[in-house]
Amino acid sequence: MSDETTVENVDQEFEEICSDEVDRVVEILDGLIENVQSENIKHFLEEASSNIYYLVYEDAEDEGTLEQAA
Repeated sequence: MSDETTVENVDQEFEEICSDEVDRVVEILDGLIENVQSENIKHFLEEASSNIYYLVYEDAEDEGTLEQAA
């Protein structure tokens, strides 16, 4: 899999997202999650981190699952 993926925007345009950028943002969000006391804020940050992670890695995990099943 390449280091970039294409995501459809609301305007029906496509944006290239680099896996390095996704990794960096997820790492920053994980750091915030560790330092937040509010469970509500943690929940939203975890959801954001997960959504951002799956912009690039969802397809790779699905392919890995299919290969393991074979």
